[in-house]
Amino acid sequence: MNKSESKYFNTAVRMDEALIELLEKKEFEYITVKEICEKAGVNRSTFYLHYETIGDLLDECVEYKHDECTRRYAKHLTDIKKRLQSENLEDLIFISPEYLQPYLEFVKDNKRLFKIVLSNSALFKAEETFRRMFTEIFSPILDRFHLHEQDKSYIISFYIAGIMAIISEWIRGDCADTVERVTDICMRCI
Repeated sequence: MNKSESKYFNTAVRMDEALIELLEKKEFEYITVKEICEKAGVNRSTFYLHYETIGDLLDECVEYKHDECTRRYAKHLTDIKKRLQSENLEDLIFISPEYLQPYLEFVKDNKRLFKIVLSNSALFKAEETFRRMFTEIFSPILDRFHLHEQDKSYIISFYIAGIMAIISEWIRGDCADTVERVTDICMRCI
């Protein structure tokens, strides 16, 4: 990354973090470009160089947080994927606490952002974000069972919809239940 790209990236990260910090204090609808710029230490023209709307910034925040989740659990996910490839089919579990709990911990750590995303799910493509996260684990498992690609899509959609419903309810409850309890509920439903 050259100096110009680095500066652009750092400015974008500062605006992402400014929006997330503002979301902790007020509802998304009431956040202004001026507040974001003040918090990030940039001017309005810099904001509009990066984004057309605050919604665009929110989309980027979700992507930024997804990347943070991926980085946070990269080694953990690599170990899980290796094990999934070598485990006997009879012992292979489609969804397990081993990879569900780290994701739920991440959601809880970022509950305010996820609450905003869920309350505007169509606008912010929440299901697509969750699908991408879960596909990293689900797809390799389904590959082991040699399912047709179209069948995989249906099965992943089914599980994601159910888990999304549980996570959405948990977020609406301000993540008051423990990660372990929500994991247990997901496992019992599956």
